[in-house]
Amino acid sequence: MSFFTYPWALALLIPAAVLWYCWVWRRQAPALVVPDLAGCGKRRGRSRQVGWLSAILCGSALAAAVVALARPRLGNERLIVRKQGIDMIMVLDLSGSMAALDVPRSITTEQALAAALRSGKVRTRLAVARDELRKFILNRPNDRIGLIGFAEYGFTLAPPTLDHDWLIGNLDLLQPGMIGDNTGIASPVASAVRRLADSPAPRRVLVLFTDGKNNVAHRLTPLQTAELAKEKNVVIYTVGIGSGNAYMEQEIFGHKRYVPYPSEFDEKLLREMAACADGRYFHAADAEGMKTVLEEINRLEKTSFEQPKYVEYREFAPLLAGLAALLLFLGMATANTCELTLP
Repeated sequence: MSFFTYPWALALLIPAAVLWYCWVWRRQAPALVVPDLAGCGKRRGRSRQVGWLSAILCGSALAAAVVALARPRLGNERLIVRKQGIDMIMVLDLSGSMAALDVPRSITTEQALAAALRSGKVRTRLAVARDELRKFILNRPNDRIGLIGFAEYGFTLAPPTLDHDWLIGNLDLLQPGMIGDNTGIASPVASAVRRLADSPAPRRVLVLFTDGKNNVAHRLTPLQTAELAKEKNVVIYTVGIGSGNAYMEQEIFGHKRYVPYPSEFDEKLLREMAACADGRYFHAADAEGMKTVLEEINRLEKTSFEQPKYVEYREFAPLLAGLAALLLFLGMATANTCELTLP
């Protein structure tokens, strides 16, 4: 990017051209002649008072001086993008109930359900959560994201990290019931709040996913952990997983059967926890619901960007001023040497 700092100075080229013309073509002979080197010879081309070469050099010197006054410069514009991420911990239910299948109402027979399972149209609650969380993580490259799994107690599977490939690798290892079948909400939430409380990030977020009621007594209740989150400036989003048309796969005498499985999450408690910690409650009834929930959280929790702009300039005015001086010197030297002939 190049431009002139004082472009109005270029208007001086017009009077400079007039001055040059008058100097070359209209200069009057002096009334009093002082003896000098020019007196020893005569100038070539008597139709003018100044020779061609010296006229061109002096005119170029004048033009260069005017352009130097306009201060031409070449700029390299740059944007500095500062990305300020969010520290976020996903608290994911790993109890045995996460193996339940939330089945579309259009599937009405066991044969149709088995076919939907083989095609991947229907998956376990945990499989759906894993897939949607993977997409969510990949969409937030500037955020430190951690993962806590829980059943009766919470277990930190990954602290908040920018190494999202490693985080997703841990996410893929999770299975329903791997750490128990009970649902203790307070322990993992308290653990996540303690970890986020020490974070330097200006925005700290906890997202709780569960499909069951709290049935484990801890020192703190789930609502008390939400109050602790509020005190530590940690926002809590809660997600209740499950529909009214859920089934659990069972094997009876070597044959797979699908038995109805009621949704058990405590919507009232989840709403209260989210409201207490300045967050929101969401319901993910199926795979499409989970996708919608995470897209909404992604919109709510935007990463901030700063884009300060600076321009590096290379100044050409000193170079042009030096060139003008050199051309003027050469013009004067030429006028008093090369353009003179001896009588």
